[in-house]
Parts: sequence; C-alpha cells; structure tokens
Amino acid sequence: MLGLILSGRMNKRTRRTLWVVAAVLLLLAVAIFLRSKAPPEAARLLPESDGIIYVNLKPFHSFLKKDLKPPRRVPEYEQFVQGIGFDWEQDLDEVAVGLHRMPDPNGPNGPVAYSMVLVGKLTGQKLNNWLDAHATFRESYAGHTIYNIPSEGRIVRVAQIGYDMVAVSNTPTPEQIHSMLDRHRTAAVPFAGSTLLSRHYHDVPLLSLAWGVGQIGLPFNESGVISIFGFSLPLESDSTIVASLTPALSIQGAMNLKVEEIAPSDEVAATQAAALATLVTLARGFTAPLSANSANNSLKELLKTAEVNQKRNRVVVTAKLGPSFATSLAADEKSLFDAQPETPPAHPTK
Repeated sequence: MLGLILSGRMNKRTRRTLWVVAAVLLLLAVAIFLRSKAPPEAARLLPESDGIIYVNLKPFHSFLKKDLKPPRRVPEYEQFVQGIGFDWEQDLDEVAVGLHRMPDPNGPNGPVAYSMVLVGKLTGQKLNNWLDAHATFRESYAGHTIYNIPSEGRIVRVAQIGYDMVAVSNTPTPEQIHSMLDRHRTAAVPFAGSTLLSRHYHDVPLLSLAWGVGQIGLPFNESGVISIFGFSLPLESDSTIVASLTPALSIQGAMNLKVEEIAPSDEVAATQAAALATLVTLARGFTAPLSANSANNSLKELLKTAEVNQKRNRVVVTAKLGPSFATSLAADEKSLFDAQPETPPAHPTK
C-alpha cells in the first residue's frame, strides 16, 4: 500500500515537472518566434527618419568569397584600414541607414542626411584611437563618447555603442545620434524602433537579405525625379516604398527582387502601374543591343523577368536576379579597385 501511495505521489510530481518544462519550452518557442519576426537590432536603433535601408552582408560575403580577390588599395586608404583595424570590404556584416530629408537641398548635407548603424568585426581600441586623433570635439552622452569629425563643411558624429557596433550621423544636430544611443539601452525589446519601422516592417518579406521602407527614393532623387540605371521612374520622390531582396529557393544563388509602392488611391496605383509596365517594355528594347558583359547581362536578366502588378492602392514590381548578378558584383568590385588611381585621395575619412 505504501508503495502505491509513494508511486502516486511520484507520478504527480513527474506530471507537475513535465507541465513546468512544457510551459518553459512553449514560452521559449514564442520568444524565438517573436524575435524572428522582429526587425534587426541595427535597424531598431535608428532614429525617426523618412526612409530606412538595411543590408545583411554576411550571406553575400559567404557567396562571393570564392569570387572576390583582395583589392589593391591606394597607400593612404591602406593606412586608414590598418589604423582603425577594420576592413570595410571584408569585415562589415550589417548596415542600417536612416535617411533624413533636409529642408535646404543646397546646404552642406545636400537633399538628404543620414544616420547609420554599422555592425561587424570592429577592433574597438584601434578605432577609438583613430577617432580620438581626428575629432575636433568630444561629447559624453549616455555613457558613450561621441566624436565630432569635420568633413566637407559638416560634422560627422561617431560613437562606439558595442564591441561590434558603431553609430554614425551627419545630421546638422546631435539629436539623431543621441536617439540611437538611447535606443541602444532598450535594444532587447524586439519590437522597439522608429515609427516608420513599426508601420512598415511587417510588409518586408521574411528572410530578406536587404530591404528598404519609407521614402527610399531619396538617394536616387534628381530634380524631383527618381532615376535608377539611367531610367526616370514614374514615381513621386516622396512615395512610400517597400523594397526587398530575398533568396530564391528554386535556384541556388538567385534572388527575388520586390518593390512595392503605396499609392494614395487605387486610381493613382492603376495609372502608375501602367506607366511602369510601359517603361519596363521600353527598357527591354533599349538594353537589347548592349554588348555582352556581366553588368549588361544582369540588367537584361532583371528586365526580362520583371513583372508589374496592381493590388488595390499598391503597385508591385517583382523580378529575379540570377546567380550571375552576384558574380557581376564581385567582378565590378574587383575592377573598381584595380582602376583606383595611384595618387592617394585627399579625404580618406569620407
């Protein structure tokens, strides 16, 4: 009898333990799921902005590693790389950029200023020594040192916010870099971030290696017109756009490109979709006679697979980038460094 009682108690204890373990595993699974749906930390640190661009370079490094060769650098830039202990071509893992429209496009910042978070294999002390030697002013904020470095009539503010993370901003005031340092203290909250990120990150496809939300046409804005690859797009410069680049599961090394514009109405979306479809058709004709090389072949492949559709007030453009696109990037990067002049640049800190 005593044995049965003890056995019953043990069963109850076992069941209680199993329930506790199951509850913990469930909470852990929910936390992992929420974290997978949350924006990357680098993007969550960005301040309020008109547009956000994010690129995860780690997969590109892995894919292009066999194609990339060590670039030939000019002496001054090589000295800069050795001085900070950070190789931009190989050690940069993530880039998140916030775009800020400037009220005076003719000012020192031009039409757009930026705030960015860089993540990678940083050598903290070397970078700190370089910043300390080139800064004209230092500010202490939230336990971090902000280095103010003059560059072409404006101030670039730089702060190390982690062993592998640096915040940079060239906005006219320090408000933006202060915001990034403040957000760093709450970075563990998975859905923290700017208003723009909260509104549109759910539109970014899962597993995107590169994406942009908001007025990401700002860097390509020329006299109020968005121009890419030499083509003027029938989009307003302040259009809200969600763009993404995701791996194509069907072909190794290929990627899916998706650009989605949020128009003010269904009618406007229909008009712009028709205009974009016509532009794609014209672009195919313009590029057909181009000579065969990696860049031209990639552009032709992009235009060949491009499709324009309208979904209510959204204009959706999709296309595929084949494995040759990544190879052409590697070739273009190599040719770029091979073509560098022997004369060192005047401003290696830009």
